[in-house]
Amino acid sequence: MTKRAGVIGHPIGHSISPALFGAAFAAAGVDATYDAWDTPPETLEGRVNALRGADFLGANVTVPHKEAIVPLLDGTDDLAAKACAVNTVVHRDGQLIGHNTDIAGFARALREDAGFDAKGKAVTLLGSGGAARAVALALVEAGAAVIYVVARQPRKIERLVLDLKPLTSAGTTITWAYWGDGSFLRSLEIADLLVNCTPVGTAGSATAGQAVIDAALIQPHTLVFDLVYNPAETPLVAAAKARGAKAFSGLGMLVYQAAESFRLWTGTDANVQAMRDAGRKALGQ
Repeated sequence: MTKRAGVIGHPIGHSISPALFGAAFAAAGVDATYDAWDTPPETLEGRVNALRGADFLGANVTVPHKEAIVPLLDGTDDLAAKACAVNTVVHRDGQLIGHNTDIAGFARALREDAGFDAKGKAVTLLGSGGAARAVALALVEAGAAVIYVVARQPRKIERLVLDLKPLTSAGTTITWAYWGDGSFLRSLEIADLLVNCTPVGTAGSATAGQAVIDAALIQPHTLVFDLVYNPAETPLVAAAKARGAKAFSGLGMLVYQAAESFRLWTGTDANVQAMRDAGRKALGQ
């Protein structure tokens, strides 16, 4: 039986995940297909229930459903429970279990692609959704000295920080700043690492062509990591480079978290290079 998987999000036209998983399935000789499922919030429950079919491996989950999907599942693993966010659903004998491979994917991209060790560093994190939760948890586990979470919705920021504070060790402070206030500006001045966890700048979206912050606020000493991967060079990455800062888009993280999803679904390791090559091709690189 040909197995099925896909990515659940809304909108989803920018996704290159079908190209990545098509390459991974082909390289491993796995008989499976992978689709992009545009899923408005009101249809999420129906889409999740469909994953219980015997032919489904599971699904990836992206904006805006990483938190909303949690109560629709039969359970989560420890990391997804800590992050309160799911980006991978695994189907096992009719049960749907949520995982969070964004955490490992971001940590690996930061370590292997950017060559950055977050231990003892100051980080400014933009966004308060499911991706931000995963990144914040990865930075907590890496021993960052201070993590400023910045967003426009006070309740979401406070809930994220309060959820993660009990998980921090001595030497790590996680706190929040409101968009545009003095603490936000100060956090950008001292940041060793700036991570954009919002979808701002995504190709085909209402914010296409926009950088999430004014380029003048980016410091040359700050490493900039944009989770957006389409376009290949995002507006934020271009702005950071123009300021003399080192910058990376989200393609590496996308590939690494996808490889972990592949392993969870199939029990075998993915060909990461084949996935990365397929991603670059899909982005026109």
